[in-house]
Amino acid sequence: MSDARVILPGSYRSSAPGAERIGPANASELAFVTVYVRGKEEPLPISRPGHYISNEEYTATYGASANDFLAIRDFAKEFNLTPRNENASTRSIELHGSLGDLSSAFGVTLDAVRLEGGEYRNRTGGITIPESLLPIVRAVLGLDTRPEARPHSRRLERSSITEHAASGSFSPVTVGQIYSFPSGLDGTGQTIAVIELAGGFLQSDLVTFFQGIGIKMPSITAVSVNGGKNAVSTGSTPTTAEEEVALDIQIAGALAPGAKQVVYFAPTTQYSDFLAALNQAITAAPQPVVVSVSWGGAETGPTAQVRQQFETALQHAAQLGIPVCVASGDNGSFDKTTALCVDFPASAPHALGCGGTNLVASGNGISSETVWNTMSIAANGKFTGGGTGGGVSQFFPKPAYQSTVTVPAPPVGNTGGRGVPDVAGDADPATGYQIVVKGQQIVVGGTSAVAPLYAALIARCGQSLGKPVGFLNNLIYQTNVSSKAFHDVTKGNNDSQGKGGLYPAGPGWDPCTGFGSPNGTALLNALKASMPAGGTGATGSTGTKHPTTGSTGAKSTKFDFPVLPPPVAAPAPVPPPAPPAAASALTSILGGSNSVALVGVVGLAAIVGIVATAGIVATVAIAKEKE
Repeated sequence: MSDARVILPGSYRSSAPGAERIGPANASELAFVTVYVRGKEEPLPISRPGHYISNEEYTATYGASANDFLAIRDFAKEFNLTPRNENASTRSIELHGSLGDLSSAFGVTLDAVRLEGGEYRNRTGGITIPESLLPIVRAVLGLDTRPEARPHSRRLERSSITEHAASGSFSPVTVGQIYSFPSGLDGTGQTIAVIELAGGFLQSDLVTFFQGIGIKMPSITAVSVNGGKNAVSTGSTPTTAEEEVALDIQIAGALAPGAKQVVYFAPTTQYSDFLAALNQAITAAPQPVVVSVSWGGAETGPTAQVRQQFETALQHAAQLGIPVCVASGDNGSFDKTTALCVDFPASAPHALGCGGTNLVASGNGISSETVWNTMSIAANGKFTGGGTGGGVSQFFPKPAYQSTVTVPAPPVGNTGGRGVPDVAGDADPATGYQIVVKGQQIVVGGTSAVAPLYAALIARCGQSLGKPVGFLNNLIYQTNVSSKAFHDVTKGNNDSQGKGGLYPAGPGWDPCTGFGSPNGTALLNALKASMPAGGTGATGSTGTKHPTTGSTGAKSTKFDFPVLPPPVAAPAPVPPPAPPAAASALTSILGGSNSVALVGVVGLAAIVGIVATAGIVATVAIAKEKE
């Protein structure tokens, strides 16, 4: 390909904070990147609860085209790269080769850096591609290997199990009873997918845990993603990642022991492997009833292309009827940054963001429930403790389903508006969950616990329904559902910087606990009432055609990315105005101006997974991505 090269929109990266350059990356080292391409069409938003399509139908209408993959293969050949693992469903193709050839192919300089005790590849600036590929390529991930996502679990530090018990902690079974999980159901016939980016589990721990609570151990299978493994460290002290894995498996297993668990282990915490694991889980056979994600990071960390591709994957899951439960973070309203910030990927519109509470029980009922927030400022000026993440996205617009609630304005100077979280549950380590890790009985909390909690509830619901549960966000934001299916949390806030109680809890939805903790039986009843009569979904036994432009041959939505040259210095980026034509196109698709806000800060069309599919206008310049 001899045509001019342009910068791939949304690919700009700053150097990893705190990175110490060692030298250039080894040009002969073998590696691969994943290239994500446009779909043949972009799905319209799901308008009704209980509607979904099969993955085969999704791929046929919305997956990648053979011609687009052919163009990528031709490009790879020019740079001595080997294409592998084409996947039309996830719109992805891997390109394997040396770092030298990969650097040449994508116009980047890769450095070896020392960061957080390890050595990684680091890149800065934008990725370039031939201009002819600009309408096709959506993202190129895997060049940079810096650590990114973190586990959202918090261990309660006590010196003995007696102190743990006295802390007000719970068996996961008890929490399910307190939250009225529907009785007579255990998730039989369902599959729960669990995403892990490090760590592993010991079979002996699972035997001890499930014997201790008197429940038969569920079927648990570890699956490798990009070479990742179920790997437990040799030391006697559990790592945070190992505590995370145990927490996820044991909560989901205790509350839905009849469901099979498939645990996907990615090799690193970088978003490229994270996304690969999520895509593999969504498209697996048998199809999972739910996906549980307990990892993430500040929304300002990933590039625009990363945020875009995660939202595309989450929208894919929603089209298949798979809820994806995502922890909203454990560092309050600032999420370990210097300004208000929500956690990603919980902030994506098609995630079910899961926040955290402090739960005090009276028997099998709730005595009190407040926002989890134990943050304080230490003498050295650092913040200690933890608290539920939540707030307003800087990048993702307010989705149509949140039109029924009042979401605060996004942080000053940003164009987002998606409120986080959607729901909540017990997460304070002081009222946390009793689990077993490396032979030790410990208590662990964090919003990491809430994702598998809801995953287990959804598995029970799936068993009762006998069909996919569907995209839950459309359902729970209906006032007649939210008022019955959740315990409203009205006290506390998730202020993490001593700013006077930003994002306080209140009646109804709020940006620290969403609608509150679950009333499981009421949620199941609402799901039953919402299911289409006589059909299994959008293309179920009724034969109803799923809404799409695919059958008419209409072209996909065009979106012109706003572009600005990267600034010389590194001041906070100024959002450029959104292109009027793009705004009009998106508004017409979504059916109203209230559901649309274009993302100017990073040049990302982050609205319900709508991504440019043809004729993107771009130049060599690109808006600087805030890291």
